[in-house]
Amino acid sequence: MNRIDKLFKKLKKERKKAFIVYITAGYPTLRATERLISELEKSGVDLIELGIPFSDPLADGPTIQKASEAAISKGADIKSILRIVRSARKHVKLPLVFMTYYNLVSHYGLEKFVRESKAAGADGIIIPDLPPEEAKKLIDASRKSAFATIFLAAPTSTNARLKNISVKSRGFIYYVSLTGVTGARDRLAQDIVGNVRRLKKITKKPVCVGFGVSGPEQARRIAHLADGVIVGSAVIKTIEKNIGKKDLYKKVANFVSSLAKAIHVN
Repeated sequence: MNRIDKLFKKLKKERKKAFIVYITAGYPTLRATERLISELEKSGVDLIELGIPFSDPLADGPTIQKASEAAISKGADIKSILRIVRSARKHVKLPLVFMTYYNLVSHYGLEKFVRESKAAGADGIIIPDLPPEEAKKLIDASRKSAFATIFLAAPTSTNARLKNISVKSRGFIYYVSLTGVTGARDRLAQDIVGNVRRLKKITKKPVCVGFGVSGPEQARRIAHLADGVIVGSAVIKTIEKNIGKKDLYKKVANFVSSLAKAIHVN
């Protein structure tokens, strides 16, 4: 049982939901990323998705695309991000999951990536452009190391495909709340309630909802429905607005704390 499984077991016992935050590794800098990981844990985040930046992030909206471009321009790559995770793991206990694209992982070497990620202290991987039907090599390499393979379910997924996603997923299932790319939205998708309930009838694994969550009220509504809430672009926007300011970490912590309070209410 890795850190992700232990987390959801603990939260279920406490009748609480998981608060998951995505940040782009290397944005605004690699050093800042390590501190952000610590600040997020202190602010009530249960699990962090670390985005390994890629030049063609097809699932990401403009906010995360911009952060990825900035991180790449400053030298963020798999090796430098593994060093950050290894260093952060000395003082943080929460699960850390990578989110990136298949091109990078395949080029690096699937087994090598899984082995080195696990050794550094990461707990799993999300690859938006790798469907479970084509992920056997990654799954086989990951199972050897108790490294979670987290697959995405969409509003358009059939029940048969949701069953396959459930079988192949470890840790949790990432439900994409809308058709489109990442980015904070003013409103949640109208079909989210029915689709999450449909997925939860098919699987016993935790279902966490992301894409489009922008504030505490939306987060609270999703927490009543799913096992976890994922927030990415709204946090990246807060970082972007405060780059170069002395209170960058404080502003991010305050925003994240407001979300944590909304999600962790029983």
